[in-house]
Amino acid sequence: MITRATTRRLAVGCLIIGSATVASLVSAQAPTGLLSLSVRHNTLKNTARPTGEIKAQVDSLDRLIAQANRLGRSAEVRRLYAHANTLLTRRQWTAETEYAASLVLRTDRQVVDPSVRWPVRVEQIFAPSIELTRPLTARITLRQRAAGTAANAPLAVVKELGTFDGVPRDLRDAPFVIDANLQGIADGTYQVSVDMLDSARTLGSASLSIVVRNGLNTTVARLQEAADAASEPLRSDLLFPVDRLRHVNNSRIALGTFNAARAFAAAESLLVRMKASRDPWAGRTGDLKRHYLLEGAGEIMPYRLYIPKSYKPGTAMPLIIALHGLGATEDSFFDAYGRVLPKLAEERGYIVAAPLGYRVDGAYGVSLTGSRDAATQRVQALSEQDVLQVFEQVKALYSVDADRVFLMGHSMGAIGTWGMAAKRPEPWAGLGAFSGFGVASTASTIRSIPQFVVHGDADPTVAVSGSRTMVAALKEVGANVRYIEVPGGDHSNVVAPHLPAMFDFFDAIPRRTASPR
Repeated sequence: MITRATTRRLAVGCLIIGSATVASLVSAQAPTGLLSLSVRHNTLKNTARPTGEIKAQVDSLDRLIAQANRLGRSAEVRRLYAHANTLLTRRQWTAETEYAASLVLRTDRQVVDPSVRWPVRVEQIFAPSIELTRPLTARITLRQRAAGTAANAPLAVVKELGTFDGVPRDLRDAPFVIDANLQGIADGTYQVSVDMLDSARTLGSASLSIVVRNGLNTTVARLQEAADAASEPLRSDLLFPVDRLRHVNNSRIALGTFNAARAFAAAESLLVRMKASRDPWAGRTGDLKRHYLLEGAGEIMPYRLYIPKSYKPGTAMPLIIALHGLGATEDSFFDAYGRVLPKLAEERGYIVAAPLGYRVDGAYGVSLTGSRDAATQRVQALSEQDVLQVFEQVKALYSVDADRVFLMGHSMGAIGTWGMAAKRPEPWAGLGAFSGFGVASTASTIRSIPQFVVHGDADPTVAVSGSRTMVAALKEVGANVRYIEVPGGDHSNVVAPHLPAMFDFFDAIPRRTASPR
């Protein structure tokens, strides 16, 4: 039986969108958040359904994880999750497996100008139990996916970066630094991998994704100079890749959440348009990416925007604010879910704005773990502020029908939809919640907002009871709710097929006033 506490632990977001999984975050320098690790672990448990000795071991590890979390021992939490997930995937947890899980590569630059030598460090997150009696050997290789190969195909070796002896046994106390030469490497995304050897025995491997961009330093200087002469929001549009680059290199943001090539190309394209027009965004419709300065964070934030081709300034259009799931970004509702949302926005005449929510695990102001940690609470507050600021940005730049503003989301985004609406019900003409849960005691606060809810009854990440309980509470207070429970539906496959019905539901909601304001 799934209790409310269990539902809360499980109901923390989408880690699987299309072919993207938690594994895609493994090579990021910024460590995968503990919240994401928790969701992956719980999803694996619900999928694997362990029994017997494996279940007993995993249950024991869960108790140790809870204890380590209470004590704030994050490195130990990561070790325990690695152990538990190895068992859940029917693999053996050996001394070598533990050693491999401890390894990590770090650098001061993940987006690299190859004209400058590049330092990379081999480190350890925690101390493994393996017994080592002599210095180790590190073999470093640069790899890349060959064009046209499958996503699961082995990466091709581009360059051997060297083999190094005398590597310390304890890489926490003495990280091993390699000064790599990347001159002559073409622009693109690569994987740097290290194999750790004890004589002929392979102990484990670690990897790190990097982006090589020739002329990067010159590009940064050119964008900075242009931004200094620009006003907001053009200044933020120009400076976004430079600002994001800084946070990636400082390990605050995972490289996998930042498409460096696309961001720099967009900024340079904007620079060209600025030279030809006073307002390079005037008259542009379709799929756009805009930016603004979130002052509370001191960071430039991205948001994805769809403006229908039928849009005309001065004629108000309905607006949907779309909130992504855990581990995803502002791009997910545009690039995933079969790209159905922007297509429907064009057909139905809706503006769509998708904020990042400050971080991929920001949770839009909702506490998913009950943590009172000040840093976690800051991220949650800034996540909520980002959504509201994007709302204000869009209203300032485009003609929005104030009586036709909708909030929707998937997974963590659905949880955020119900959470944000409970705090500020006034702007929203309707809500859309896919694979999430809400707090039943808030139902009376949002009972006047029509709501469209979808959940699969086989969801391994967010228990369907989360939506059932919320929908029952809403119906009890007389709310207008349409609930679709999909037999056999999992966490993500219920979204795209039901987006057209969500638009139908939004279209049918009566206006609150006689005409657009």
